Amino acid sequence: MKKILIQLDTDKHPSTFDRIVAYDAGVDEVLSYGGITPSDVRGLVLSAVFTRGIPDLKTIAVWIGGFNVTLGEQVLAEVQRSFFGPFRVSVMLDSNGCNTTAATAIAKLVKTYDLKGKKAVVIGLGPVGLRSAMLLQQEGCSVTVTSIPPELLGARYNPDIARQSLEMARQVPNLTVEDVPDRTALERCLEGAEIAIAAGPAGVQLLRYDFWSKHPTLRWLVDFNLTEPLGIEGIKASDDLTERDGKIVLGPLAIGNPKMKVHKACVAKLFERNDLVLNIEGVYAVARETV
Repeated sequence: MKKILIQLDTDKHPSTFDRIVAYDAGVDEVLSYGGITPSDVRGLVLSAVFTRGIPDLKTIAVWIGGFNVTLGEQVLAEVQRSFFGPFRVSVMLDSNGCNTTAATAIAKLVKTYDLKGKKAVVIGLGPVGLRSAMLLQQEGCSVTVTSIPPELLGARYNPDIARQSLEMARQVPNLTVEDVPDRTALERCLEGAEIAIAAGPAGVQLLRYDFWSKHPTLRWLVDFNLTEPLGIEGIKASDDLTERDGKIVLGPLAIGNPKMKVHKACVAKLFERNDLVLNIEGVYAVARETV
């Protein structure tokens, strides 16, 4: 019986990236739907579920993608609400690659180093930054997340998005959230920190080389930004737990390559049973086994 993945993408055009990776992960057929909203979900999911008997439902799975992570989470909730009794299939959320990216980076760190009890600062309140913060908390770190100063974003600064991001971050339990007005305030948040994660938008430099290279307590640096200039000045995108100026650096290419392995491993795992839900916790468990 063929393995069928139902691709629910909140963007107008379903991601070709996600579809190709699904085939590379061993899926036989991908049914792709774009422009998905929560109201579209129930009919699409149940009409697929009812085609096969309960023992064969593990051959069907749902993938949720698209740029809008908040909308993706709403779609995931609606998918789960559509199930009843044994009539369910496995489902995964990875809107904008947020779960696989964050999970891969943190898994690489904790596989090599003991981070328990360390102080971490995540710069950037987007989905990847917040998920990285939650995983660091799970590993026993004390975590602060900060906004990105308007002066660093320049014309890209949007006060409405900044406000919404702060509100979302403040909903995460036990997370310290700092709204920083300028670079000086941002750098002050890193006092005593041992881990710094740059989770800003593409092409925005967040940490100056002169600052981090001389920082007395920083030991680990992680940068998710592949577009020049990188988020952390003076590192290389290919840095793979590389030592620079006494710090251990993980660059975006060294995250992106194993992220692909995690992505494929997650897709394959969806077809092992019919009741798996892979959100950040589930994806992180796969990443810990994969990287």
